[in-house]
Amino acid sequence: MTILGPILIAALWIVPIYVSTLSQGMKTVEILDETGLFFDQFQSDEHIRFIPIFTDLETAKKGLIASGDDALVYIPRTELNVPVTAILYSTSQTGMDIKTVVRENLRKQVEALKLKAKNIDPEILTSIKTSIIINSIKIDKDGSEVKSSEEISLALGLLSGLIIYMLIFMFSSQVMRGVIEEKANRIVEVIVTSIKPFQLMMGKIIGVGLVGITQFVLWIIFTAAIIFGFQIAHPTFKQNVAQIENFTATAPASSAQSINMNEEVTMDPNVFTQAFEGIQSVNIPLVLLTFIIFFLGGYLLYSALFAAIGAAVDNEADTQQFMLPVTIPLLITIILSGFVINNPQSQLAVWLSIIPFTSPVSMMMRIPFGVPVWQLILSIILLVATFIICTWIAGKIYRTGILLYGKKITWADVIKWVSIK
Repeated sequence: MTILGPILIAALWIVPIYVSTLSQGMKTVEILDETGLFFDQFQSDEHIRFIPIFTDLETAKKGLIASGDDALVYIPRTELNVPVTAILYSTSQTGMDIKTVVRENLRKQVEALKLKAKNIDPEILTSIKTSIIINSIKIDKDGSEVKSSEEISLALGLLSGLIIYMLIFMFSSQVMRGVIEEKANRIVEVIVTSIKPFQLMMGKIIGVGLVGITQFVLWIIFTAAIIFGFQIAHPTFKQNVAQIENFTATAPASSAQSINMNEEVTMDPNVFTQAFEGIQSVNIPLVLLTFIIFFLGGYLLYSALFAAIGAAVDNEADTQQFMLPVTIPLLITIILSGFVINNPQSQLAVWLSIIPFTSPVSMMMRIPFGVPVWQLILSIILLVATFIICTWIAGKIYRTGILLYGKKITWADVIKWVSIK
């Protein structure tokens, strides 16, 4: 997975963009407009070719089957008002691109006709459409002003929290499975003749943790190298990325024509500059440093508990009754992640980032928004202290449970092991 992981991660970025830029071929759409109002509105482009036809509907449907064209758009004549309904005939599913283009063409023309009927110039409405830009500026205690971006902080906080959540679960579970495997194979009976059970537990926790950090760093390096290498090998890839970003920001349609016609949503030319300034406003070194600290603290805390669970059972199926109480704090944090990133300075968010069992995830969600130094220090101290206490408790469970076979362990048994001096 150290080699395969970066390839899969890079593929998630490269493949969708690369595939979306491949030529989809020309689609042919016939237009049967009984009103005569919409023929000029349908302009062909490099993706869709519109062909006006002048016949009755039944003949047009038979011609569609014979010609092999992609679709037939039928706009019926109405007696009282401008038509707002059209029928799209096709011999197979056409996809959303044709339907979206047709809908946008009809919408624009119908709106123009309605405005004209009320003696309103459509250019007037176009001219008053205005994009509102709100710049966020953070004022420090010394009075200095720094541009900030709530969107960038939100995305970075949510991403950091989710990554820590996944890494803690992934590597802590590896510790638990390793303990269960050694116990089931009776290997541990040989190992404990040379070292103490607590040393064995800590060795496994530290070993798997170092493997996890090494693998994570290699994933970042390899993934960046693969994406960078692909960009060098395909110089047009950056242009394709820019086209996709412009496409996403301008309209939800699937063709270039619908993008050009959707004038209600536009991208401000300074949006990328603002995003870059928003990234600069975040203390990236602090985010990286705290990420490592809270990953290590959270991993050491939960891996000690998971190692104790692995020592108390004989197989992985028996771990569920012990894992749920242990993992509930992290699950609660993920459930409340939306509230935390939207209200990073609220009392609930602060307490979640202070309590050791939830702080690894919650604090990482808050750090991009700015956290008081005393809260950060207090959170780290409590996390380290809780890790030491839980490691001591887990060590007592591990010492007794690692050599116990064939007995269904209950919570009463676990409490009894902990109370043994």
